[in-house]
Amino acid sequence: MNTSAALDVDLALVGGGGAASLVLAALDRHGVRDLRVAVVDPVHRRGQDRTWAFWDRPGSDLDPLLAASWDQVEVATPDGRRVLDLAPLRYAMLRSGPVYARAAEAERRLGVRRIVAPVDALYDDGGHVTVRVGGGSAVRASWVLDSRPRPPRRPGRTNWLQHFRGWWLESAVPVFDPARAVLMDFRTPQPARGVSFGYVLPVSDRYALVEYTEFGPDLLTDAGYDAALAGYRDLLGLDPTRLTVREVENGVIPMTDGPFEARPSPRVVRLGTAGGATRPSTGFTFSAMHRQAEQVARALAAGRPPMPAPAYPRRHRWMDAVALRALDAGGVGGPDFFGRLFDRNPAERVLRFLDGATTPAEEVALMGTTRLRPMVAATAGDAAARLRDRLDPTRRAATWTVPRPVVGDRADADG
Repeated sequence: MNTSAALDVDLALVGGGGAASLVLAALDRHGVRDLRVAVVDPVHRRGQDRTWAFWDRPGSDLDPLLAASWDQVEVATPDGRRVLDLAPLRYAMLRSGPVYARAAEAERRLGVRRIVAPVDALYDDGGHVTVRVGGGSAVRASWVLDSRPRPPRRPGRTNWLQHFRGWWLESAVPVFDPARAVLMDFRTPQPARGVSFGYVLPVSDRYALVEYTEFGPDLLTDAGYDAALAGYRDLLGLDPTRLTVREVENGVIPMTDGPFEARPSPRVVRLGTAGGATRPSTGFTFSAMHRQAEQVARALAAGRPPMPAPAYPRRHRWMDAVALRALDAGGVGGPDFFGRLFDRNPAERVLRFLDGATTPAEEVALMGTTRLRPMVAATAGDAAARLRDRLDPTRRAATWTVPRPVVGDRADADG
């Protein structure tokens, strides 16, 4: 391959969304000024195209960018509503606009070359990676960080989707409590196979993101999402005649125990969902993506290869596989499973567990609060499936891809 006309860089970011934006900001924050960096993406992302929700400790580099944060959240099931004190953590909401703006400023200070074009292929010869760009040009990089969506290396034993639609609602009168977010509200009608819930992230007493989410194998129709959201709005007691839908967000996130290949070749590292940042049992991604960016920047600042640690411990990925199997088989119901976790454990411990930051002893205590019989059955079923896969590795040779979100006529944003 002729690479004589290629743009030579030390680091190429393939994909310019949230993961790449966080990396750029982290490189700038850690004073990495001696790297030649390029970003290759067919879209130069700006403005509000998605919203991230996550928990962390106050005082992080994200504080100035937050749209809102809450010290208390609510979890509701048909059995009742629980108000959870998250101290020393907080639940936070971050919109994409400030993240992209910070990344743009970091690009300017770092002297980043941006190439607005699709990537046709990556060729890793072990010494460099050639990024073949649409139109026939190329970038030759010492390292590539690839955050483009990718399917798992092979399908999981359970392959679900977290799919959702949210309305940014503006009310003519005060109707929301800005001091408290609704983390999960399982009073929504439950699907025949899967889990559904709503949540509310209030920015003020008149403005909030109200969202309907399902965990399951299949998407809804456009009309189905709107009907589910209207039903949740009514369940909250909100008067539609006094509400205006300002924005719409849609999204699909994989929930699978299929393995994502974080390092497909010697000098290509995947970030974000493709790099294993999505927690299979919940779909939460942002915190792990933020950790990946910090680890990459620290490594490059120290002259090391930009390889982040695995997003979650191996034992957590195993527990997620068991939980997904139990939910998929109907052995446990979503409202009961998550309700018991939050009802019988300190909220801070549950959130640290979902971030992969608990100790084995804490995890034993958490698992002890779930229903024993279906979880034992799911554990045995998972072990048997793993044994069958070892005996016949071709059993799951087919690919599994995540569909694009269903976007209706009113959708202004792709979540």
